[in-house]
Amino acid sequence: QVQLMESGGGLVQPGGSLRLSCAASGFTFSMYTMRWYRQAPGKERELVASIDSNGGSTNYADSVKGRFTISRDNAKNTVYVQMNSLKLEDTAVYYCNARRSITPQYSSIHWGQGTQVTVSS
Repeated sequence: QVQLMESGGGLVQPGGSLRLSCAASGFTFSMYTMRWYRQAPGKERELVASIDSNGGSTNYADSVKGRFTISRDNAKNTVYVQMNSLKLEDTAVYYCNARRSITPQYSSIHWGQGTQVTVSS
């Protein structure tokens, strides 16, 4: 069955770094755009970063630009986000998302279960 399994979350001090991983299975990973979202308590889920199917194009939210780097390894069916210079406001549950447009009206979408990132001194 389809699975997206995030890992790498945890507790880190402000200014620290974490690397999140998302291992995919059950679908053709290399055909999907991959995204990282996050949701802080009491806030809506927001898009953090995205990477196209072959890794040639990336996009970032303004709030993380220059600090986060998304990458993927299609041979390992895994997407990563390297998070540097972490701030208190980066505290959230981080979710992995896979999306592929099948028709103009329908997209195949998969979500991971999320991993907690807590930035605290």
